[in-house]
Amino acid sequence: MNEAEVINTLRSENEEFKKIEEEHRRLEGSLADINKKKYLTPEDEMIKKNIQKQKLQFKDKMAILVRGYK
Repeated sequence: MNEAEVINTLRSENEEFKKIEEEHRRLEGSLADINKKKYLTPEDEMIKKNIQKQKLQFKDKMAILVRGYK
């Protein structure tokens, strides 16, 4: 089973994976909104960094679940 098949299986069978992936997508949208701004205030920069860190944490969690399934 390749990685794409594992991910599709986890999407349909694993609630934790679905929640993590959904949160990762939500953060992607938030990051896209911030990146649309022409100028970022120091507060925006801090928010952007926090979103990026959270997004990476969720991506790492998904990767752990994928590796654990194989």
